[in-house]
Amino acid sequence: MGGLAQVIGSLLSWLHQYPANVCPGSWPWTITLAGAAFAASPLFGAMLIALVRKGTGNQYDTPVLIVFGSIGALFGFLVPWLATTVTSNVLNLAVTRGSAPGLTGNDVTALTARTCVVVTRGSQGEYLGLGQSGYEALMHSSGGTFEFAVYLVTLIGVPLLCLFTVMVQLRIAFRRGPRWPGRLVWLPVLAFMVGTVPLEANLMSHFWLGFLIASLVGLPLVAILGAPSWSVIQRPPKPAPPPAPVPASVPYRPAELYRQPPAPEPYRPIHNTPLPRTLEEEPVPAQLAASPGPLPFGPREPATVLWNSAGGRFRRLKQLGHGGFGTVWLAKDTQLDRTVALKFAHAPDPDTQARMMREARALAAVHHPNCVRVYDIIEDVDGLGIVMEFIDGQPLQEITAAHGALDDVAAARLWATMAGALAAAHEQGVLHRDVKPANILVDHSGLPHLIDFGIARTRGDVTLTAAGMMMGTPDFLAPETAATGVATPASDAWQVAATVSYALTGQPPRGHRSNPMSALMAAAQRLPNTHLPDRSRHLNLLRMALDADPGRRPTLMTVHRELTGWLASGGHSENGPVTVVTMGVSARQGR
Repeated sequence: MGGLAQVIGSLLSWLHQYPANVCPGSWPWTITLAGAAFAASPLFGAMLIALVRKGTGNQYDTPVLIVFGSIGALFGFLVPWLATTVTSNVLNLAVTRGSAPGLTGNDVTALTARTCVVVTRGSQGEYLGLGQSGYEALMHSSGGTFEFAVYLVTLIGVPLLCLFTVMVQLRIAFRRGPRWPGRLVWLPVLAFMVGTVPLEANLMSHFWLGFLIASLVGLPLVAILGAPSWSVIQRPPKPAPPPAPVPASVPYRPAELYRQPPAPEPYRPIHNTPLPRTLEEEPVPAQLAASPGPLPFGPREPATVLWNSAGGRFRRLKQLGHGGFGTVWLAKDTQLDRTVALKFAHAPDPDTQARMMREARALAAVHHPNCVRVYDIIEDVDGLGIVMEFIDGQPLQEITAAHGALDDVAAARLWATMAGALAAAHEQGVLHRDVKPANILVDHSGLPHLIDFGIARTRGDVTLTAAGMMMGTPDFLAPETAATGVATPASDAWQVAATVSYALTGQPPRGHRSNPMSALMAAAQRLPNTHLPDRSRHLNLLRMALDADPGRRPTLMTVHRELTGWLASGGHSENGPVTVVTMGVSARQGR
């Protein structure tokens, strides 16, 4: 400790040459300057974290968290606590022995000068080094009410402001990502503040004043470093190590069962793509999978499962919905004894059957708890039918109309789960293309489910509508899709953000239009989003996700990480209810 005392004493001696001997004295102002100098320790820690994140982004794996924890322990607690404790010891030595490591004779002489503080009536050294501790000043103060109030402000109020300022520094350092790792730094700072309670009350009062001023000045320094780039944040995590070789005792399996799937290529937006003239010329997103995966059933002969026959497997219960590309029925699977939703095409023409088959393949390839599941497919006189999971709930559109807008926590859960569901679909090469409040069902537990992939498309598909026909809902249509007719993962991300904005305001981002054509023109012309939730905590993220340029939007997984981090910082679970549906209503799936 002798070497550290020499360093701290030399620092105090150097700082002592700047303050004038004005009330309460040159040495109290020197301690204020020392507090400002020691505030650089947690500030340096925040800046160091900001620099680390420029290379790691939001990948908070174990080594990165260990680095953050080490920075917090070193610069948030150990360095400032040692510096403050040694400062107190140096001053006590100077007052009691007339000398201290690092202090000159003039420094020690200045400590003997009287202070202007009336209640002390002693030297500056006695005022700073031989007074009552912080604990005694707050719990067993011998002074009056005024003196206790002063200590209450300087020993509790000002340190809390210092802690708040350090937390703001860390929030700036963790921009564009979850902020909960900031606790690894500000909790050690809190421990440092508690650890200074046994030190002299007057010494710490002046110390915290300088600490607060320097912490406020340090805020723009952290901001200047900037946030990590989107390319770093959206960088996929490191792939898992390959599986161990299969032992000889394990029966042989094809190599494909053990092969790791390749990482998806980064999205590259398609700009200035003209509307296709014919079905064959329509461009498709290049990053989608070549095959959406097999259907969840084996080959079977046509019409082996009957729908209307009394001996058939499925028994019709009631009609759930009608419109768009089919009619949806509530049915009973008599073999598995479960209730299902069964969607039929209106006409058994080849184009409609191709669309139904595509929808079945798309949904069968997606496995996510917030996506409607496909169980089977049947053929009947009514046409091709898809057997889907039955979700008894209410559309989000009706919930917001009847019960008002969602709060920020519910909106974050809605956005995070839908982003995860769409990301899972994109990994299988599937686009939804019609995300809107009417296509999100909220079940009786308050959990949302994404339905109606009826216009989902996969790589290699051709458009099953007339050339130039716009598919989707104009109020929730991404600008690039409205202008070119091309759907991409980024347009799905825009639509789910628009749906969340609707859930927070009750209106589409661009506002309601008098007719679908004017809504389509507003989307194609990239008119600004004038109906965003101005008071929501998610406003900035919504503005980025609803950017007219798809290349500037954060990916769905980036949005998912941001929202789950925000929920975790507030002690909320991602999988909690969005709202509670109390009325027993039937799901209208696939309208």
